This record gives sequence, C-alpha cells and structure tokens, in this order.
Amino acid sequence: METIMEAVHLMEAKQTEKAIQLLEGYLPTADPEEKYTIAELYMQWGFLQEASEILDELLQLYPEESELKITLADIYIELEKDEYAIELLNEVKEDDEAYVQVLIQLADLYQAQGLFEVAEQKLLNAKQVAPNEPIIDFALAELLFSIGEYRGATTYYDKVASMDIKELANVSIDDRRAESLAASGEYEKALEIYQGQEMENSDSLFKYGVTANQADRKDIAIKAWERVVETDPYYHTVYQKLAGAYEEEGLEKEAYETAIKGLKNDEFNKELYFMAGQLAHKLDKNDESEKWMREAVAIDPDYKEGVLFLIELLKNNENFKGIIELVGEIKSIGASDPLYEWELARAYNEAELYKDALNHYKEAYNSLNQDSDFMKEYGYFLTEEGRVQEAIPVLESYMAQQPLDDDVEGFLSRLKQANTEA
Repeated sequence: METIMEAVHLMEAKQTEKAIQLLEGYLPTADPEEKYTIAELYMQWGFLQEASEILDELLQLYPEESELKITLADIYIELEKDEYAIELLNEVKEDDEAYVQVLIQLADLYQAQGLFEVAEQKLLNAKQVAPNEPIIDFALAELLFSIGEYRGATTYYDKVASMDIKELANVSIDDRRAESLAASGEYEKALEIYQGQEMENSDSLFKYGVTANQADRKDIAIKAWERVVETDPYYHTVYQKLAGAYEEEGLEKEAYETAIKGLKNDEFNKELYFMAGQLAHKLDKNDESEKWMREAVAIDPDYKEGVLFLIELLKNNENFKGIIELVGEIKSIGASDPLYEWELARAYNEAELYKDALNHYKEAYNSLNQDSDFMKEYGYFLTEEGRVQEAIPVLESYMAQQPLDDDVEGFLSRLKQANTEA
C-alpha cells in the first residue's frame, strides 16, 4: 500500500503523470484488494477506462462479486455504455444483498432509455423484496411523475411522506406531492400542502404561485410571486408570470413595471420584451411599445408574433416605409413567412408602389390561396389595377370558400358582365 499512498501524494502535488506511471508499474504485482483500491483512485481521478479494465480483470477472478459488478456498471454508465451496464447488473442474483440496489439502478437505466414499463416492473420487483423501503416508493413516484401518471405518483409520494421523510435525493417530497396533485387538477389539495410549509425556497414559492394561478386564486399567486421577486430578483421565470397575473387582474401599470424590472435581470428574453411591448401599447405608450418590440425581434428576427405586432404598430402610425424596411431586413437574414409577403404587398400598395405590391401579392398567393381574407383583398387589388381577367378567377376561388358573401358575389357578377361587354 506504500506505493499506492505515494501515488496519492504525487497526485495531490499535481504530478499526475508520475502518479499514473507509478501505479501502472505496480499493478502487475498488486494483490486483488490493492487493485480494487487503484481502480477506485482511477475513478476519483477521472480515468474511467483504466478503472474499468482493472475491475473487469477482478471480475474474471470473482465472477459472483456483486460489488464489482455494481461499480463496473457505474463506470459503464459514465462512459455512456448503458447496454454493458444493464448486462452486468442483470447478472446479480435475487438472493444477493445488493439485489434491491441493482433493481433500482436498472430501473434508472431503463427509464433513461425510454423503457418506462420495464423500469416500473423492476421497481415493483424491488418493492416485493423490500416493501417498506422509502427509496423504492420515491423511485416509483419519480418514474410515474416523469411520464405524466400523476395520480399514481401522488400515491407513492404520499407513502414516502407518511414515513415523515421531507426530502430524498435533494427533492422536496411535499413539493412533488403538490405538483402531482396540481397536475391531476386537484388544485385545492395542492394549495393545502404548499400552505402547510414554511416556504423560503424560491422554487417552492414559484410553484406555489403556479398552483394558485391554476386554481384561479390570483391573489395568492401574486403574493407568492411577489415574494420570489423580493427574495430572489434573478429568478427570471417569475417576472412573466407575475406580469401576466397583474394584467389579468386589470393592473396593467404594475404588469408593465414588472416586465421592465424583469428585463433588467433577463435582457435576452424575447417573450418578456414582447409582453412589455404589448403592455406599453395598452398604456398608450406607443413609442415604448415599438422600442420593446424591436428588441424582441432583434433577439430573434424570425419571431413571427413580435414581427406581426410591430407591423401593426407601424401600420397604425401609417409608417409604411418602416414596414417595408423592417420586413426587408428580416428577409435579408433568411426569415420568411407568407404573411410577411402579404404585409409587404399592403405596405407597397399604401405607398402607391403598385408594381412592387403586385409582386408581393403574387408571392403571397402561392401559400395563401386558401385564405379567404387574402383572396378577397387580392381580388380587389387586381381589379383596382385594371387586371380584371386575373381578378375574376381569384374572386371565384374566394366565393368557393365563402359562398354566402353576397357583396362579393354581386361585385363578381358585375365584373364578369363588364368584362364580357368589353
């Protein structure tokens, strides 16, 4: 063991290469216990492949030793060789002391592969062997929670909670119980669990607010989220939720202030910029609204919702040149949408650049020929441009989509009559 300790000291002195060389030279004469110790050191130091080779050699000598199989399986998992790990763990027999641990580990592996039924069966097998082991109930709860089986998950979380266990694997049992109940639509029961806790944790407070919001208790949700903002101003997710709750309560000013406060801590959140832009518009702060919307689009030029809102703002200000410039910039970096072509056509039409308007109407037509609003507008535009023969089939197509539009039917009839007489 002296050689091994010397290697440890070398490693502590940052002489990695010398430490490894020393152990490699010593391995051929080391006894099995020393080899296992060296494998453990390799694992600690991140030399997983080297550790696996030593453990594999030891496993040839002690094929029934479950500890070797479990340790080697852990390494295989780290090396992303799950199939090898599963093969090893499945070799552990039912009468082995480590059998329950192995079943839980196998369940994790099968769950990671998306084989949820197999994972659940492994855990149920483990529960038969150790019916009162809370970690098994917890694992079953987490598995069912992950696949949306919330009622089943609640049953197992309740079993863990009944053992007076508050936390497992850094997961709050009460939080999970409340989340499962809320996801099952049992909002009031979920709220009771949250209200029974002394919540200082931002995550718990945030989830409490989400559950209260789902239960249509905006007053509770707002208070919970306000506490999150006070205690943890860098909890980015809360600002959009809180602003939304304020807005639903008709408190647009508070909503707007919250959105802006959030943007100071989360300056690349396009949805929050969009929300700020909408709220500014509601408050008749149209210059600010345009500023926030441009920020949203600057972050993601293909942010369709933001682009279309910004177009409407520019349209309201009769800034048709601005629309042309905006959509041109967006298209220049590869963003495209038939609605952009339609808006460009409208903007060029308003700017009396009819040839350009026609080109973009034609481009939009390729995708929007089943959109009755577009077809009606396009048909009228063609008529105004004197392109009656082109307008007639467009309006006929519109009438096939909207056969009850008497106004257009009459207009189309007169158009055909005039075209025949001509």
